[in-house]
Amino acid sequence: MTNKRLSLITKLALVFLLSVNVLFTSAQNTNYFETSKNIEIFTDLYKELDLFYVDEVNSGDLIKTAIDQMLESLDPYTTYIPESDIEDYRFMTTGQYGGIGSMITKRGEYVFISEPYEGFPAQKAGLMSGDKIVEVNGKSAKGKSTEELSSVLKGQPNTEVTVLLERDGELLTKTFKREKVTVKSIPYYGFLKDGIAYIKLRSFTRNCANDIKDALTDLKSQQELKGIVLDLRSNPGGLLNESIDIVNLFVEKGEEIVVTKGKIKDWEKSYKARQSPEDLETPLIVLINSNSASASEIVSGSIQDLDRGVIIGRRSYGKGLVQQTRKLSYNSQLKVTVAKYYIPSGRCIQALDYSNRNEDGSVGTVPDSLISTFYTRNGREVKDGGGVVPDIKMKNEEIADVTISIIRKRLIFDFATEFRYKNEEIAAAEDFKITDEIFDDFISFLSDKEYEYTNSTEDALDIFKEITDEEGTSELIEEEFTLLLEKIKSNKKNDLQNSKKELKEFLANEIVSRYYYQEGRIIERLQHDKDIEEALRLLENLEEYQSILKVNE
Repeated sequence: MTNKRLSLITKLALVFLLSVNVLFTSAQNTNYFETSKNIEIFTDLYKELDLFYVDEVNSGDLIKTAIDQMLESLDPYTTYIPESDIEDYRFMTTGQYGGIGSMITKRGEYVFISEPYEGFPAQKAGLMSGDKIVEVNGKSAKGKSTEELSSVLKGQPNTEVTVLLERDGELLTKTFKREKVTVKSIPYYGFLKDGIAYIKLRSFTRNCANDIKDALTDLKSQQELKGIVLDLRSNPGGLLNESIDIVNLFVEKGEEIVVTKGKIKDWEKSYKARQSPEDLETPLIVLINSNSASASEIVSGSIQDLDRGVIIGRRSYGKGLVQQTRKLSYNSQLKVTVAKYYIPSGRCIQALDYSNRNEDGSVGTVPDSLISTFYTRNGREVKDGGGVVPDIKMKNEEIADVTISIIRKRLIFDFATEFRYKNEEIAAAEDFKITDEIFDDFISFLSDKEYEYTNSTEDALDIFKEITDEEGTSELIEEEFTLLLEKIKSNKKNDLQNSKKELKEFLANEIVSRYYYQEGRIIERLQHDKDIEEALRLLENLEEYQSILKVNE
């Protein structure tokens, strides 16, 4: 082993020991000896590996694996952020980065433009959804991952980038300058109908509370508000202080919104509304789903606990943990869970079991014995155990097997790409509809495409076949089984027509996004949104709205 390598290991051990010393002195931890012993074992183990392992080891990869596995044993949110990922982390908290302003996706050996952000370099330079990125700055993009290509496309504002694209069989070269890209925290706000305001919040990035305040001010200048719908569906959260300020818009100054409690007592804190409210009276509805997490749950849970509004949707994600970032050496950081947050009723939103989740990531079944009851300001019962349970629960809409398969194969995306090539313009986002003629074109488009799938009946038959094979009775029913299978396959030919309504909805949304981008996608979806329909129904029946916020006697 070289002196340089020995020096590296010695420094590594020293950094570990110094870090442990600082951490546990500040936390006044009495388990210092046990921790020091294990750190020493770890450094000794690493030294032996480096000396004697049969192949050359990559120090960075090995240590990162050890760090990641160690943190994974704690909770899903305590993570190590290496220097290479810092820019992505900053984007999550600020919504800003330097780049071309586009979402990208990998397909086969190439990365494609999936959706440019309106008003930013990619869109202004004429890049379109469906464009295949062949080269960036003269270097081939073949075989590159989205992460690798993203790091090349990002860069300092005002620096130039040249992209070679393939579109509809032709090669195009686009040269333009990167810019500071700021993704809006509110991609859309407007009126659902007379006096009913709608605000979609994408994430809790810096100043998003002011963005909501400005949106409310603008909406009030246009019409007298009869109701407000705040859409937090699929909002993963973000900055804690922004969630406090958003709740503050709707509740009295001085109202306690959330309390954080952790191991270090000095970090325990009560967060209260600090400003005068923007609106205390207008009926408020908050929309959530299983992907509404963290700060989204502080807002929806606090609004519910204070009986300021009605929550509609599906049980939220169940993330009631607070993270802080701690700077480490070499520009890396540790995002560490330091506390749990408790909303006004006293309940914690955190899921009791990190691993017990449904396939979609939502909170799994929690035994009643582990669930505690709390009470809102008006005395309504609310539960802990994981996530915010809506006042009005909406069912997940079932999607046909054929539709799921077509979406997974990205055939709706591809059809929308071809549609955009052939049509320079369409009706406004709220007016565009998929006609029967367009749908027939889509059916023709699918005629030579593969989107094999099995429906529930076929899955059940497969299980039945396995059972008869095990019991030795399959030969007795072989003929009937074959006939039944043929009938099912024949009936599958009608699946496209049977799923026509939902396929039209997915097609319309994808096509609209090609002309009106993210804002248009939201506007189009609102036209057939069941949660929105329920929110409007409730806001038109204020007696029912008020009765939900009262205790049933």
